[in-house]
Amino acid sequence: MNITTHRITAAAGLCAAAAGAIYAGVQVNHPPADVAYIGTTEMAVRETAKAVMAVLSLAGFAGMFLRHHRRFGVLGVAGYVLLTVGYLAMFANQVIVACVLPTVAKTSPGYVQDYLYAAMGGSPSGDIGGMTVLFGITGIGYSLGGLLFGIALFRAGILPRWAALLLAYGTVSALALSVLPESFDRPFAVPTGIALIGLGISLWRDGRRRVDAVEAVDARPTVHADAAAVR
Repeated sequence: MNITTHRITAAAGLCAAAAGAIYAGVQVNHPPADVAYIGTTEMAVRETAKAVMAVLSLAGFAGMFLRHHRRFGVLGVAGYVLLTVGYLAMFANQVIVACVLPTVAKTSPGYVQDYLYAAMGGSPSGDIGGMTVLFGITGIGYSLGGLLFGIALFRAGILPRWAALLLAYGTVSALALSVLPESFDRPFAVPTGIALIGLGISLWRDGRRRVDAVEAVDARPTVHADAAAVR
């Protein structure tokens, strides 16, 4: 099997759809983000799933950019770069929560609580060092990058426009979470998850159609004229 651009975009579509399903799924019955949550088996499963989601999303966004880059322009490129940086920061945060905080919670539960509070958009009462920078990068990349990337996808008109608009809405609406109760955090993530599923499935179908079209052309029989018969 030849690895072509069309096959890569199709695979990226599956990654995006899987990321969306994980992102929406982990929000169901999510417990409060506090010290009691850290160190539990449920925490390890959920936070690891979020880290996997971030990686799959990055692959999905790369495939969308590859499919649309000729139509994106400056807006789309800026959105893609910001969104990629935001999801990379998100991945780093999820790894820290899953692998580092359980150990830190045993000796410094106050730091862990401040970390989690800041990660949810609050203002920590203690010093959590440079982690506030990481959260800022995550928020800006996720919200502003998602808005610009969604608008660029909508303007390109290749993937479903409803999903592109939902991505723009779902990501930028996260900015409101800093002034809303924590109970809003989980429902606000669902639109982004649904958008990723819609965009991912459409990208996969588009990639498969293009692969099938190329294979159909390659499968056409080649007629070789016999020079002697042509005389």
